[in-house]
Amino acid sequence: MRRNLAASIGVWSAHHRKTAVLGWLLFVVLATGIGGASGMVEMSESENGAGDSARAERILDDAGLGHPAGELVMVSAARAGDWRTAAGEITAALGGTGEVRNLAAPVPSKDGKDALITFEMRGDAATSADRVQPVLDAVSGVRERHNDVEIHQFGEASAGKWLGDLLSEDFRRAEFTAVPLALGILLVAFGAVVAALLPVGLALTACMAAFGLLSLASHQLHLFQTTYSVMFLMGFAVGVDYCLFYLRRERDERAAGRDAETALRIAAATSGRAVLVSGLTVMVAMAGMFLSGLLLFKGFALATIIVVFIAMLGSVTVLPALLSWLGDRIDAGRVPLLNGRGKRGAKASGGIAGRVLRPVLAAPKVFAVAAVLVLLALAAPALGMKTEQLGLEKQFGSDSQLAIDYERISDSFPGGPAPALVVVRADDIGAPEVRTALASFDRVTVHAAQNVAEIEVPLPGGKDDLAELRDRRVPDAFDGTGAEAYVTGEVASSADFNDQLKRGIVPVFAFITAVTFLLMLFCFRSYVIAVTSILLNLLSVAAAYGVMTAVFQHGWGAELIGSEGVGAIESWMPLFVLVVLFGLSMDYHVFVVSRIREARDSGLDTRSAIDMGIRRTAGAVTGAAAIMVAVFAVFGTLSMQDMQQMGVGLAVAVLLDATVVRMVLLPSVMLLLGERNWRVPRGLSRLPGLEHSEPAEPAAGQVTAGAHG
Repeated sequence: MRRNLAASIGVWSAHHRKTAVLGWLLFVVLATGIGGASGMVEMSESENGAGDSARAERILDDAGLGHPAGELVMVSAARAGDWRTAAGEITAALGGTGEVRNLAAPVPSKDGKDALITFEMRGDAATSADRVQPVLDAVSGVRERHNDVEIHQFGEASAGKWLGDLLSEDFRRAEFTAVPLALGILLVAFGAVVAALLPVGLALTACMAAFGLLSLASHQLHLFQTTYSVMFLMGFAVGVDYCLFYLRRERDERAAGRDAETALRIAAATSGRAVLVSGLTVMVAMAGMFLSGLLLFKGFALATIIVVFIAMLGSVTVLPALLSWLGDRIDAGRVPLLNGRGKRGAKASGGIAGRVLRPVLAAPKVFAVAAVLVLLALAAPALGMKTEQLGLEKQFGSDSQLAIDYERISDSFPGGPAPALVVVRADDIGAPEVRTALASFDRVTVHAAQNVAEIEVPLPGGKDDLAELRDRRVPDAFDGTGAEAYVTGEVASSADFNDQLKRGIVPVFAFITAVTFLLMLFCFRSYVIAVTSILLNLLSVAAAYGVMTAVFQHGWGAELIGSEGVGAIESWMPLFVLVVLFGLSMDYHVFVVSRIREARDSGLDTRSAIDMGIRRTAGAVTGAAAIMVAVFAVFGTLSMQDMQQMGVGLAVAVLLDATVVRMVLLPSVMLLLGERNWRVPRGLSRLPGLEHSEPAEPAAGQVTAGAHG
C-alpha cells in the first residue's frame, strides 16, 4: 500500500500506542493546567472597535482616562413628584456603599412622574461588574420598601454582572446538554458504550487542551468574552465528527472481513487522510478572519484554529492507538435495545441512501434544478439582511428585565442609556479657540492635565442624530482649533464596526474561496471538483443567511425556538458564519468525494462510483451531521441573541449540507459532469491525490452489512 502521511501516523500510533496515549494525556494536562493558571485576558473597548470610535477610546486609554462604568436608576410614580422619598433613599443608600462617585441629584422627566439618578462606579470599568453587588443591593432594598413606585436600573456594571452570570450559566447548560446529546446519537450509531464514549472523550480532552492554549495566547491577542463558547461549539462538534469518520471506516473494514491491522491501516489512509485535509481546510478558512481588520475575528480565528488542530491531531494519533489497544473491545458495553445496531444501522443508512439516490441518479437534471431552487428560496430573505451590534437590551429579548429597564429609561429620558461621547484632544485644551468650541456643548468634562475633554451628547434619534453630530456639529465646532475630536459610544461603535465589516468581508471572502479552490485542486487533482465545492458551499451559506434573516430579523417562527425578531442580525455573524461554514462543509465534502474518487479509481464508472461512495458514507455523514446539528441547536436555545443566531444558522446550514447538498445536489451535479469531474489541469498531473492502492471492494462473498455504512 502506498503510504500517505495519515497512514504513516496511524501505523506508528498503533505500534507505539502507550507513547501515543500517554503523550496525549500529558499534553492535555499540561495545556489545561498552565492555561488555567495564566487566566484569560479580554479585549478592551478600543481594541474591539474600529474607525473614529476606536480612535476616541484609544485617546482615553492613552490618557489613563478609561471610561468609568456609568449607571442609571430611574424612579417612576403614578403622580408627579411622588418619587421624591424613594429617590432620596436611593441616593443616600448609594452614597453609603462607598462604590460610587459623581452621584447626581435626581433629575425629573418632562411630566414630572419620573426621576433619573446618574452615577459612576469607582475603579476600573473592566472590573466594575465584580464590585456592583452592593449597589444592586442598595437599590433592591429601597425597591422592597416602596411598592408605590417602580425602580429601574441600567448601566455597564449592572448589565455586565447580569451578563456574566448568565453566560456562565448558559455555558454550563450547553456543555451538560451537548455532551449527552452527542453520546446518545453515537450510541444509536454504534450500539456500544465504548464506541460511543471514544469520540466524546477525545473531543472533550481536545477542548480542554485548547482552552488552556487559548488562555495563554490571550496574553498576546486579547479575546472577546464569548470566544470560549465559540471554541467549545466548534471544537466539540468537529472533534466528535473526525473521530466518527475514522472509527466508522475502521468498523466498516472489519465488518467487510479484513483483519484488525489491515482495517486500521485502510482507515488511516482514507478517513485519516480526509480528516487531515478537512482539518487543514477548516484552519486555513478560519485564518481568513485575520484579514477582517477586527480583533474580535482574529480571536475567533485563533480559537477555532487551535481547537480544530488539536481535534485533528488527536483523531490521527491517539485514536489509532486506542483502536489498536481496544481491538474487539471497542464493541464492549452493547446496549440491549441497540444490540447489533452498529452493523444493521450501517446497512439501513446505506439502504435509505440508495433509495434516495435511485431517482436522483435517474433524473439528475430535475433534481439538480429542484435542489438549487429550494436553496435559493431559503436564501431569498437574506437580500434584505440588516446588521448591527446588538445592544444588551436586544440580546436578551424584550421580556427580560434588562430590556425592560433599558426601554423604560429610554422612553422617559431619550438618549440616556446610550449617549454619544465626543472625545477631544489638543496640545492645549485650555486654548481660547478650544474653550469656545467646548462651550457650544453641554455636559463637558475637561481633563486639563491630559489635555483631553469628554462631551456627553444624548442621541434620542439614534443613527440620524449620530450622523448629524459627526458630519456637522463636531466638525463645525472644532475645525480650525487644532484639536482632534472623535465620536464614540454604543451607537457610534456599532456603526463603525459595521463599516469595517463591509470593508473586511471582501478580502476574507476572496481568501477563503481561493484557498479552498487550491486545497481541493491539490487533494483531488480536479479543477471541476474544486469549483463545484465552492459553489455548493456558497449555496449552503446563502440558505443559512436567509433562514437567520427570516427568523431573527423578521421574527418568522422565532417563537418556536423561544426567541424573537429583533430587526437585525448581529454584525459579526454573517462573516463568522461564512468562514465557519466554508470550513465545516469540507468535512462532508472531502469525506464523500474522496470515497467516490476511491471507488472510481478501483475501476467503476462515474455513476456507480457516485452511488457506492454516497451509500458507503451515508451512515457516517448522517451521524456526524446529527451530532453537529444537535450541538449547534443547543446554542440556539441559549439566552443571548447572537448565540441563538449562530446556533440556528450553523445547524440549518449543516442540516441542508448533509441532506439537500450531499444527497441530492452533489450526486446529480457530479453525474451531469461525468468524466469532466476527474479532468486534471495540464501541468498538474503530478499532484498527489487521495487514492490508495487498497481495493475499494472486498473479495466476493465478503461484503457484509457493515460495508455500506
